[in-house]
Amino acid sequence: MNCFLPTVLLLCLCNLAFVYAQSDEGMPAAAIAGKCYAKCMIPEQYETVTEQILLKEAYTTLKIEPAVYETVTEEVLVKESYNVLEIVPPSFQTVTEEVLVKEASSRLEYVPPVYETVSEQVLIAPAATKWVKGRPDPFCLNNQDPDNCKVWCLIEVPAKYKTVSKQILRSAAQTREVPIPAQYQTISKAVINRPAETRTRTVPAEYRTVSKKVLKSPARTVEKEVPAEYGTITTKKLVGGGYFTDWVEVLCDYKVN
Repeated sequence: MNCFLPTVLLLCLCNLAFVYAQSDEGMPAAAIAGKCYAKCMIPEQYETVTEQILLKEAYTTLKIEPAVYETVTEEVLVKESYNVLEIVPPSFQTVTEEVLVKEASSRLEYVPPVYETVSEQVLIAPAATKWVKGRPDPFCLNNQDPDNCKVWCLIEVPAKYKTVSKQILRSAAQTREVPIPAQYQTISKAVINRPAETRTRTVPAEYRTVSKKVLKSPARTVEKEVPAEYGTITTKKLVGGGYFTDWVEVLCDYKVN
């Protein structure tokens, strides 16, 4: 036997706004999921709530400022002083020598940060029960009071989730040091092999001006903070309505044979 509301009860229902209930405030205190109850309902009122979520963590970037060099000159001995004999001149031999023209140093290489994109389930609506209008009962015991003949069923509503992607920092940016060897220049110079043997005359030493690069300031790393990134999700929150007066358990329409 199917359940139907009389015509006078339908006129009463037309003046009410029926919505699904996400809160059991004002419903029967001992209501059981799967059973149906009859009563007029005050429409529910909701407000939209916006929530902020983290999409990308804050991180630090590194910038390398290269080393600064300056060029300097210095006098390098290329021939030693010697004594000359007027009768027997001295003899010389040529030797080679390495002169430092650029000191050893190092440079910094930038290694960027590594991120991983992950997905996360964000709850936007919790699991709840809701009331839905059932078929009217044609055999209502009291047709003079339409409020006693309205049929409502309490059903379960699963939670709702939203998938959000975000980036997680796996390894931070860093620098590594690369050595740069010193640079040398090979020069030749004459040294006395045998001095003069008679009258002595001093011959001054000879020098050569050599330019070389000297480290003025080493390479360094400059850090810069990059703020985190956020996003928003929107949910609905019950703020009023959704309550009834007296309730009576009735037979649900899906149980009628």
